[in-house]
Amino acid sequence: MVNLVIDIGNTLTKVALFSGHDLTETRAFSGSGKEEIQDLLQVGGIDNAIISSVKENQDDYQEIFEGKAKLLRFSAEHSWWIDNRYRTPNTLGLDRLAAIIGAAALHPERNCLCIDAGTCITYDFIDSERRYFGGVIAPGLQMRLRSMNAFTERLPLVPIEKEFDSEYGRDTSEAILAGAMTGTYHEMSGFINSYITRFPDLKVLICGGDANFFVSRLKNSIFAHIVEPEPNLVLIGLNEVIHQYNDKNF
Repeated sequence: MVNLVIDIGNTLTKVALFSGHDLTETRAFSGSGKEEIQDLLQVGGIDNAIISSVKENQDDYQEIFEGKAKLLRFSAEHSWWIDNRYRTPNTLGLDRLAAIIGAAALHPERNCLCIDAGTCITYDFIDSERRYFGGVIAPGLQMRLRSMNAFTERLPLVPIEKEFDSEYGRDTSEAILAGAMTGTYHEMSGFINSYITRFPDLKVLICGGDANFFVSRLKNSIFAHIVEPEPNLVLIGLNEVIHQYNDKNF
Protein backbone atom coordinates (compact mmCIF):
# COMPACT_ATOMS: atom_id res chain seq x y z
CA MET A 1 0.00 0.00 0.00
CA VAL A 2 1.42 3.34 -1.10
CA ASN A 3 0.31 6.44 0.81
CA LEU A 4 0.74 10.08 -0.17
CA VAL A 5 0.98 12.40 2.83
CA ILE A 6 0.58 16.18 2.39
CA ASP A 7 1.24 18.76 5.11
CA ILE A 8 0.29 22.27 3.94
CA GLY A 9 1.78 25.09 5.98
CA ASN A 10 1.72 28.86 5.62
CA THR A 11 4.75 28.99 3.31
CA LEU A 12 5.77 25.39 2.56
CA THR A 13 3.94 22.27 1.52
CA LYS A 14 5.65 19.06 2.64
CA VAL A 15 4.91 15.85 0.79
CA ALA A 16 5.92 12.28 1.63
CA LEU A 17 5.43 8.87 0.10
CA PHE A 18 5.12 5.81 2.32
CA SER A 19 5.16 2.16 1.40
CA GLY A 20 3.10 0.83 4.26
CA HIS A 21 4.81 2.29 7.32
CA ASP A 22 8.14 2.88 5.57
CA LEU A 23 8.96 6.44 4.51
CA THR A 24 10.39 6.29 0.99
CA GLU A 25 10.51 9.91 -0.20
CA THR A 26 10.00 13.46 1.05
CA ARG A 27 9.69 16.72 -0.86
CA ALA A 28 9.00 20.34 0.04
CA PHE A 29 7.45 23.00 -2.18
CA SER A 30 6.77 26.70 -1.77
CA GLY A 31 3.12 27.63 -1.88
CA SER A 32 0.38 25.04 -2.29
CA GLY A 33 2.42 22.45 -4.20
CA LYS A 34 -0.72 21.58 -6.18
CA GLU A 35 1.02 21.18 -9.52
CA GLU A 36 3.76 19.00 -8.04
CA ILE A 37 1.12 16.83 -6.32
CA GLN A 38 -0.70 16.44 -9.64
CA ASP A 39 2.55 15.26 -11.23
CA LEU A 40 2.98 12.63 -8.52
CA LEU A 41 -0.57 11.41 -9.04
CA GLN A 42 -0.06 11.18 -12.80
CA VAL A 43 2.71 8.64 -12.23
CA GLY A 44 0.14 6.41 -10.53
CA GLY A 45 0.51 3.68 -7.95
CA ILE A 46 -0.81 5.73 -5.02
CA ASP A 47 -3.56 4.04 -3.03
CA ASN A 48 -4.35 6.57 -0.30
CA ALA A 49 -3.71 10.23 0.39
CA ILE A 50 -4.15 12.48 3.41
CA ILE A 51 -4.06 16.28 3.61
CA SER A 52 -3.37 18.32 6.72
CA SER A 53 -3.57 22.07 6.20
CA VAL A 54 -3.38 25.28 8.20
CA LYS A 55 -5.75 26.74 5.60
CA GLU A 56 -9.46 26.19 5.97
CA ASN A 57 -10.30 25.85 2.27
CA GLN A 58 -9.01 22.62 0.76
CA ASP A 59 -11.72 22.22 -1.90
CA ASP A 60 -9.33 22.97 -4.75
CA TYR A 61 -7.47 19.71 -4.00
CA GLN A 62 -10.50 17.44 -4.27
CA GLU A 63 -10.66 17.26 -8.04
CA ILE A 64 -7.02 16.27 -8.55
CA PHE A 65 -7.49 13.11 -6.49
CA GLU A 66 -10.70 11.87 -8.11
CA GLY A 67 -10.13 8.47 -9.68
CA LYS A 68 -6.48 8.45 -8.59
CA ALA A 69 -6.42 7.84 -4.81
CA LYS A 70 -8.70 7.75 -1.79
CA LEU A 71 -8.40 11.13 -0.07
CA LEU A 72 -8.70 11.75 3.66
CA ARG A 73 -8.80 15.26 5.11
CA PHE A 74 -7.11 15.18 8.50
CA SER A 75 -9.04 16.75 11.38
CA ALA A 76 -9.58 16.36 15.13
CA GLU A 77 -12.16 13.67 14.31
CA HIS A 78 -9.30 11.35 13.34
CA SER A 79 -7.76 11.24 16.81
CA TRP A 80 -9.85 8.31 18.10
CA TRP A 81 -6.71 6.16 18.17
CA ILE A 82 -5.45 8.24 21.10
CA ASP A 83 -7.29 9.38 24.20
CA ASN A 84 -7.40 13.10 23.41
CA ARG A 85 -8.39 14.98 26.55
CA TYR A 86 -7.68 18.46 25.17
CA ARG A 87 -10.58 20.60 26.39
CA THR A 88 -11.15 22.12 22.93
CA PRO A 89 -9.94 19.39 20.51
CA ASN A 90 -11.05 21.31 17.43
CA THR A 91 -8.63 24.14 18.29
CA LEU A 92 -5.63 21.85 18.73
CA GLY A 93 -3.17 22.51 15.89
CA LEU A 94 -3.24 19.66 13.39
CA ASP A 95 0.56 19.56 13.28
CA ARG A 96 0.65 19.07 17.06
CA LEU A 97 -2.00 16.36 16.86
CA ALA A 98 -0.18 14.57 14.04
CA ALA A 99 3.10 14.77 15.97
CA ILE A 100 1.73 13.03 19.07
CA ILE A 101 0.08 10.38 16.90
CA GLY A 102 3.44 9.86 15.19
CA ALA A 103 5.22 9.55 18.54
CA ALA A 104 2.75 6.94 19.76
CA ALA A 105 3.22 4.99 16.52
CA LEU A 106 7.02 5.10 16.67
CA HIS A 107 7.25 4.34 20.40
CA PRO A 108 4.17 2.39 21.49
CA GLU A 109 3.66 1.92 25.22
CA ARG A 110 6.28 4.57 25.99
CA ASN A 111 5.95 8.07 27.42
CA CYS A 112 6.90 10.64 24.76
CA LEU A 113 7.50 14.38 24.76
CA CYS A 114 7.19 15.94 21.29
CA ILE A 115 9.02 19.24 20.77
CA ASP A 116 8.43 21.19 17.57
CA ALA A 117 11.01 23.99 17.33
CA GLY A 118 9.55 26.21 14.63
CA THR A 119 8.00 29.68 14.52
CA CYS A 120 6.59 28.77 17.90
CA ILE A 121 8.02 26.03 20.08
CA THR A 122 5.43 23.50 21.15
CA TYR A 123 5.75 20.88 23.86
CA ASP A 124 3.25 18.02 23.73
CA PHE A 125 3.32 14.92 25.94
CA ILE A 126 1.56 11.63 25.26
CA ASP A 127 1.81 8.90 27.85
CA SER A 128 2.39 5.17 27.46
CA GLU A 129 -1.37 4.54 27.37
CA ARG A 130 -1.80 7.00 24.46
CA ARG A 131 -3.42 9.63 26.66
CA TYR A 132 -2.95 13.28 25.71
CA PHE A 133 -3.90 15.97 28.22
CA GLY A 134 -2.53 19.15 26.64
CA GLY A 135 0.65 21.00 25.83
CA VAL A 136 2.59 24.25 25.77
CA ILE A 137 3.04 26.90 23.09
CA ALA A 138 6.04 29.23 23.50
CA PRO A 139 7.77 31.79 21.23
CA GLY A 140 10.34 30.40 18.80
CA LEU A 141 13.84 31.80 18.32
CA GLN A 142 12.98 34.25 15.55
CA MET A 143 9.92 35.45 17.44
CA ARG A 144 11.97 36.14 20.57
CA LEU A 145 14.63 38.06 18.68
CA ARG A 146 12.09 40.12 16.74
CA SER A 147 10.01 40.94 19.80
CA MET A 148 13.01 42.36 21.66
CA ASN A 149 13.64 44.65 18.73
CA ALA A 150 9.98 45.57 18.18
CA PHE A 151 9.11 46.36 21.78
CA THR A 152 12.18 48.41 22.73
CA GLU A 153 13.69 51.64 21.48
CA ARG A 154 17.35 50.67 21.25
CA LEU A 155 17.76 46.91 21.04
CA PRO A 156 18.80 45.86 17.52
CA LEU A 157 17.33 42.99 15.51
CA VAL A 158 19.99 40.31 15.83
CA PRO A 159 20.10 37.37 13.41
CA ILE A 160 20.33 33.83 14.73
CA GLU A 161 23.88 32.53 14.95
CA LYS A 162 23.74 28.74 14.99
CA GLU A 163 27.26 28.52 16.46
CA PHE A 164 26.48 30.75 19.42
CA ASP A 165 26.77 28.76 22.64
CA SER A 166 27.35 30.92 25.68
CA GLU A 167 25.65 31.53 29.01
CA TYR A 168 26.13 35.29 28.63
CA GLY A 169 26.91 38.00 26.09
CA ARG A 170 29.99 40.21 25.94
CA ASP A 171 28.13 42.94 24.07
CA THR A 172 24.50 43.85 23.42
CA SER A 173 24.08 41.58 20.39
CA GLU A 174 25.52 38.60 22.24
CA ALA A 175 23.40 39.38 25.28
CA ILE A 176 20.30 39.26 23.09
CA LEU A 177 21.43 35.97 21.56
CA ALA A 178 22.07 34.52 25.01
CA GLY A 179 18.60 35.55 26.09
CA ALA A 180 16.90 34.04 23.06
CA MET A 181 19.04 31.02 22.19
CA THR A 182 20.60 29.93 25.48
CA GLY A 183 17.46 30.95 27.34
CA THR A 184 15.32 28.77 25.08
CA TYR A 185 17.71 25.86 25.53
CA HIS A 186 17.30 26.14 29.31
CA GLU A 187 13.54 26.38 28.88
CA MET A 188 13.59 23.19 26.82
CA SER A 189 15.86 21.44 29.31
CA GLY A 190 13.51 22.47 32.10
CA PHE A 191 10.50 20.91 30.42
CA ILE A 192 12.43 17.71 29.68
CA ASN A 193 13.69 17.48 33.25
CA SER A 194 10.19 18.06 34.64
CA TYR A 195 8.79 15.16 32.63
CA ILE A 196 11.69 12.76 33.13
CA THR A 197 11.43 13.03 36.92
CA ARG A 198 7.89 11.68 36.62
CA PHE A 199 8.42 9.35 33.64
CA PRO A 200 11.94 7.83 33.75
CA ASP A 201 11.41 6.00 30.44
CA LEU A 202 10.69 9.30 28.64
CA LYS A 203 11.52 9.60 24.93
CA VAL A 204 12.00 13.12 23.54
CA LEU A 205 11.30 13.61 19.83
CA ILE A 206 12.34 16.92 18.29
CA CYS A 207 11.27 18.32 14.92
CA GLY A 208 10.93 21.75 13.32
CA GLY A 209 13.18 24.22 11.55
CA ASP A 210 15.39 24.94 14.57
CA ALA A 211 15.54 21.31 15.74
CA ASN A 212 19.20 20.77 14.81
CA PHE A 213 20.36 23.65 17.00
CA PHE A 214 18.70 22.19 20.08
CA VAL A 215 19.40 18.53 19.33
CA SER A 216 23.14 19.17 19.08
CA ARG A 217 23.15 20.80 22.51
CA LEU A 218 20.85 18.31 24.17
CA LYS A 219 22.98 15.46 22.82
CA ASN A 220 25.86 16.93 24.83
CA SER A 221 23.81 17.05 28.02
CA ILE A 222 22.50 14.59 30.57
CA PHE A 223 19.50 14.06 28.28
CA ALA A 224 21.54 12.58 25.41
CA HIS A 225 20.16 9.06 25.84
CA ILE A 226 16.50 10.08 25.49
CA VAL A 227 16.66 12.75 22.75
CA GLU A 228 15.94 11.73 19.18
CA PRO A 229 15.72 14.04 16.16
CA GLU A 230 12.66 13.13 14.11
CA PRO A 231 12.26 15.72 11.34
CA ASN A 232 9.40 13.80 9.70
CA LEU A 233 7.36 13.26 12.88
CA VAL A 234 4.26 15.06 11.59
CA LEU A 235 4.36 13.18 8.27
CA ILE A 236 4.77 9.87 10.11
CA GLY A 237 1.77 10.71 12.25
CA LEU A 238 -0.37 11.52 9.22
CA ASN A 239 0.59 8.22 7.60
CA GLU A 240 -0.41 6.42 10.80
CA VAL A 241 -3.84 8.08 10.58
CA ILE A 242 -4.36 6.49 7.13
CA HIS A 243 -3.58 3.06 8.55
CA GLN A 244 -5.83 3.52 11.58
CA TYR A 245 -8.65 4.89 9.40
CA ASN A 246 -8.45 1.96 6.98
CA ASP A 247 -8.32 -0.57 9.82
CA LYS A 248 -11.43 0.98 11.33
CA ASN A 249 -13.49 1.35 8.16
CA PHE A 250 -12.55 -1.59 5.97
